Amino acid sequence: MPHVPIPPPPPFTRRHFLASAAALAAAAITHPARAADAPTFSLATFKADVTPPLGHALMGGGIAPAAKVIDPLEARGFILLSTDAAMKPIVVVAIDWCEIRNDAYERWREVLAEATGTDKQHVLVMAIHQHDAPIADLTAQRMLEEAKARGSICDLKFHEEAVQRVAKAAKESLRSPRRITHLGTGQAEVKEIASNRRYLDDDGKPRYDRFSATRDASIRARPEGDVDPFLKTLSFFDGDKPVLALSAYATHPMSYYGRGGISGDFVGMARSQREKDEPGVFQMYVSGCSGNVTAGKYNDGSTENRAVLADKLHDAMKRAAEATKRSPLTQVKLRLTPMKLKPREGEGFSTEHLQNRLKHDRTPFGQCLAALGLSWRMHAEKESHAIDVPAIDFGAACFLLMPAESYVEFQLAAQKLRPKDFVLVAGYGECGPGYIPIERAWRENDGNLSDWCWVAPGAEKVMMEAMEKVLKQVSAKAQG
Repeated sequence: MPHVPIPPPPPFTRRHFLASAAALAAAAITHPARAADAPTFSLATFKADVTPPLGHALMGGGIAPAAKVIDPLEARGFILLSTDAAMKPIVVVAIDWCEIRNDAYERWREVLAEATGTDKQHVLVMAIHQHDAPIADLTAQRMLEEAKARGSICDLKFHEEAVQRVAKAAKESLRSPRRITHLGTGQAEVKEIASNRRYLDDDGKPRYDRFSATRDASIRARPEGDVDPFLKTLSFFDGDKPVLALSAYATHPMSYYGRGGISGDFVGMARSQREKDEPGVFQMYVSGCSGNVTAGKYNDGSTENRAVLADKLHDAMKRAAEATKRSPLTQVKLRLTPMKLKPREGEGFSTEHLQNRLKHDRTPFGQCLAALGLSWRMHAEKESHAIDVPAIDFGAACFLLMPAESYVEFQLAAQKLRPKDFVLVAGYGECGPGYIPIERAWRENDGNLSDWCWVAPGAEKVMMEAMEKVLKQVSAKAQG
């Protein structure tokens, strides 16, 4: 898809920041019910096209490259602002890409932070994880180019153009923030989409071969397994008027894929349907912790089933909106804890094995996998490297971002840590680690860990401790 150059917006100067602050102060004056010193909030929304050009690698070179555009890919986000001078702008952006990893992930955070007048710790970036979409890992791509490998992960020039395009849209959105007075929380049970990769066969033995598209009817007939059945929607209101709705559901967001057709898949279709339902409400969607959850029980991979899954998800999004309860927005706090995950060792995953594979693997995708593994090791082994686990505290509601392909059990555990509160969990933040399984998956020889998992066993304990730390910080604040 050709990209038409977008002219840069006029400079966003200190005068514009002061004007925004003045507008917020005026809003506070016109609402005397608020305490004189209570902060007021506003929200700016932005979106930009991030569709790769034809011929670009999809899913990191693991499937056919882009041959056509079924529907364009977007980055959609918002910026939370406050009259409280101590609160830095908080940026949340969800991108219709498969993964954003390592230095590519940091590039997104740094550029968006600069564009919006905040720091990178206040920038929450997540991929939605459609597979007919790019993976971004700049170090891995440079390794492939230096090795003159046949494999390709991402086009470096296109990546930078996409980052800058989104940053310009974010910066421009700050000219016209919307006042936010209330927070909305709603959820609805999703019918017949998610199922765990894990199921028990006739002998009671665990198996992990229920994929996004599962054509074996006997496998689809097995029970759903461990899933989070609820779609959650976090909304922002100006009075009784909804401004933004962010929906989250834990499943791999694919129906059929791998044929070269760029697409936001059924989750992108459902998001578009909701936008048509309520044209004045900015719609966002994020994928929850779903490394081990797919639509496999309810999806045979037929092209017709994409629309069926989209309709089911759209129905849940609509019901969650109808069930939404509003409450005054009185606080916005970002909590963050750093977390270190160890690189995986052993046959096929040590630096030596990966370097050898990069040079000598006969398949282009094998070379890509080696480069992705080496890129993760290079970053994870730095003493200063850590993955940020952030949570935005709204009081009785919380938005938590977890890294990579975290298994759904982490999302369920996060909700148990705050049983009385509304906890919306997004996955696919820093995607460098690949699959992040619970320990049971290692014991049961989960086949999905054979190539797309670059973390060592023991990650479950580290992940649980990080979630507990950040959510307890939030909980303590919410309870005063």
